[in-house]
Amino acid sequence: MFAVRDESMALDIVQEAMMKLTGKYADKPVEELPPLFQRILQNAIYDHYRRQKSQSSLTTLFSAFLPPLSQGGHDHYDADSDPLETMYVADGGKYGENPQTALEQIELIAVIEKALEDLPLRQREAFLLRYWEEMGVSETARIMGCSEGSVKTHCSRAAHALAVNLRSKGVTL
Repeated sequence: MFAVRDESMALDIVQEAMMKLTGKYADKPVEELPPLFQRILQNAIYDHYRRQKSQSSLTTLFSAFLPPLSQGGHDHYDADSDPLETMYVADGGKYGENPQTALEQIELIAVIEKALEDLPLRQREAFLLRYWEEMGVSETARIMGCSEGSVKTHCSRAAHALAVNLRSKGVTL
C-alpha cells in the first residue's frame, strides 16, 4: 500500500473516498462498509499516484524537446516552469520563435490525445496503465479487476486501433 506524505493531499483523498462511499453505498449494511471504504481509499490513492506520475511523465516528455545543458537548454528551466512555455525547437530557437514547428507540435499532441480519447474505455484504461504508467500485466489486471489475458487483449486492440487512427491522420511514430 502506498502512503501519501503530503498531509493536505492525504486528507483530500480520504474525503474523496468518504464521499464516494456515502454516495454509492449508503444503503449497504454497516458491517460491509469498512472493507468497501478500504477498497475505495486504496483506489483513490492509486489514482492520486497515477495522476502524479502522468504529470511528471508529461514534464519529462516535453522536456525532451529542450536541448542539453551543453547547448544552453536546461539552464533557465526550473521545476516550476511550464515546459510548453520554455520549449526549444531543433534549430535552437525559443519555442515561440518558430511558429511552424510550434504549431506542428501542438497539432501532433492534440491528434494523439484525441486518438486516445477515441479508444473504448477498457482499451484506453489498459493501454494507459500498461504503457503510460508502465505497470505490469498482473498489476494492471488487478487494478482493472479482470484477467491478465483480458489486459493483453485490451492492450493489443488499443495499440492496433491507435496505429490505424494515427496512420489515417498521417502520423508515423
